[in-house]
Amino acid sequence: MPELPEVETTRRGIATVIQGKNVRQFLVHEPRLRWPVPASLPQCLVDQTVLDCTRRGKYLLLHFEKGVQIIHLGMSGSLRRVALEEERRKHDHAEWIFDEARFLLHDPRRFGAILWHAHQDGPLENHPLLRTLGIEPFDPLFTPAYLFRHLQGRRMAIKQALLGGKIVVGVGNIYASESLFLAGIHPELPAGEVSLHRCEKLHAAILSTLQAALDSGGSTLRDYVNASGEPGAYFAIHANVYERVDKACPRCQQPIKRIVQGQRATYYCSRCQRR
Repeated sequence: MPELPEVETTRRGIATVIQGKNVRQFLVHEPRLRWPVPASLPQCLVDQTVLDCTRRGKYLLLHFEKGVQIIHLGMSGSLRRVALEEERRKHDHAEWIFDEARFLLHDPRRFGAILWHAHQDGPLENHPLLRTLGIEPFDPLFTPAYLFRHLQGRRMAIKQALLGGKIVVGVGNIYASESLFLAGIHPELPAGEVSLHRCEKLHAAILSTLQAALDSGGSTLRDYVNASGEPGAYFAIHANVYERVDKACPRCQQPIKRIVQGQRATYYCSRCQRR
């Protein structure tokens, strides 16, 4: 699914176009997404100005005077800019129309979401989808000490702790495998057994891995397209271990192994990432 780098790349692409602009029309062609699109939302957004475009975890947040539109791209969704007269494609379920720009939400599996949080409902961070999210990885408060402190006492595997998103957001399946490889940590090691020294390595690996993905424009999906409708550079071409089972480890030449954790594939080097 689109992870933090894809969502952040999309946010950057649309923010420069829509921030400060008025929504002329918000059209919903298929309201049956992961949760039903609120029926009142199209009327609510008419002539409303986009005050800001931010992101929290994998959620895009469009800020308006009356509230915040919460957008999730689902398993394989995208939000792309198209010409004002361009025909919709199959699975284009919603569109935002401005004076000189038009964006379409494409979501073949309909696992995405378009929701609304009115300011009168309280602080945005208390929304049920956002309140349990961990810290942002590029937040200055996310430090090796923070990571170490929040791993203490956890018996689950370190990879599962990273994927959970309650300690730090954005470390999806690909990025978790890559970060653990760079840090030399076995993916099945209990999270509470990761030392402070190894947390320092893991912290650095998480930041460098996510930054590399951001630099490539978002890349966890082969069919991912950015806000301009252009395909992302698939991250596997940069990967050390992900989807490289039986290929040589770039460090020691040992064949890369694959296991399944929580129904997700994990790739690692048994020599470089010993228990």
